[in-house]
Amino acid sequence: MRAPRCLESIDEFDFVEWIQAGDRVTWGQACSEPITLTGALLDQRAAIGGFEVFIGLGAKATVRPEHTDWVEVLSYTGAGPNAALSRAGLLNVLPSHYSDYPRLITSGRLRVDVVLLQLAPPDQFGRYSLSLGDEWLSPALESARTVIAEVNHQAPRTYSRMLTEGELDVIVHTSRPPVELGRRRPGEVERRIAENVRELVQDGATLQVGLGTLPDAILGALQGHRDLGIHSGAIGDSAVTLVEAGVITNARKSTDRGEIVTGSLMGTGRLFDFAKDNPLLQIRDTRYTHDPARLAMQTRFTAINSAFEVDLTGQVNAEVASGRYLGAVGGSIDFLRGAARAPEGAPIVALPARAGNQPRIVASLSGPVSTPRADAGIVVTEFGVADLRGKSLGRRQTEMVELAHPDDREALERTIA
Repeated sequence: MRAPRCLESIDEFDFVEWIQAGDRVTWGQACSEPITLTGALLDQRAAIGGFEVFIGLGAKATVRPEHTDWVEVLSYTGAGPNAALSRAGLLNVLPSHYSDYPRLITSGRLRVDVVLLQLAPPDQFGRYSLSLGDEWLSPALESARTVIAEVNHQAPRTYSRMLTEGELDVIVHTSRPPVELGRRRPGEVERRIAENVRELVQDGATLQVGLGTLPDAILGALQGHRDLGIHSGAIGDSAVTLVEAGVITNARKSTDRGEIVTGSLMGTGRLFDFAKDNPLLQIRDTRYTHDPARLAMQTRFTAINSAFEVDLTGQVNAEVASGRYLGAVGGSIDFLRGAARAPEGAPIVALPARAGNQPRIVASLSGPVSTPRADAGIVVTEFGVADLRGKSLGRRQTEMVELAHPDDREALERTIA
């Protein structure tokens, strides 16, 4: 068993010893990012030579346009801090379903040479937990040449994959608060959408909910529900609120009963404190969280996702807005398909009818089809609910017009043949 090189300061670490020109490097997204390592990596980019990074959603703008003098950036999302790269035409987009990442990585089609990790301090057996997220990290760990870990003594130890020192090449010790992902308060439109979604969620349902202002509003509207469960790609602080209110108990889940299952924690210190040494919260990799067959086993699995646009036939664009790649293929179709096949499942796409003065219920999408109309489920705006399952194109068009902003309905009706 190899012994890792242990360093007490990032100032002692030279990436050139471990990363070669042409390598691809990846790390955990959002709050899981080992920002001490990633910041130092980018500072040393010229000395390393040209290399590529595969990144997800950032909680801060670690990789910026000026870094692309030596670094190519590959990501599944143009959201958050990645938007600056997208606007500058410097973001290479991976248009794959989230559930495909593990297979792409382990097969070598999405080769990963070096993995950077944020780990919690070791337990009594000398094992390090992945702390705030796993997702594609476990598959990458199984195929990467080099593993470099930031052991952050303020990162919570969680019920996630545990690593031994023999699986690490370098350990850099730090002590800093993990990066937090804040939220803005929902507005009136989000609250109205949330009220419509609330009526679709049954007691005892297992939820997958995305992140952001609208998902927070939806979770906030479920205070009167009972025995909800969570199986999601990521969770935020709103989940803690519902656990503390006795709404989320996970008592009626078909699998993983009594446990929240997620791939990543994206929130604030409140969420991190809740997760610390908490066996009720299980952090798993994407092969578990996004497997449609596993999702379909959950009775009343309810997937709630958003989009930039939905057309009158139920096609969804969740990637491009105003001609720029600002979203993601992500895991929405994995969850929607799982919910569609689950007993009493509910595949939901929720969005405002307008963004400013721009309609979001449209006759034709202005971007790619992220979810085809064959996978259309339930669409919700602040103006109502349209359940498109089993409906003809004509029926869909009629019902979708009613979800649009009143000022957009006449123009949409004229497009219907």
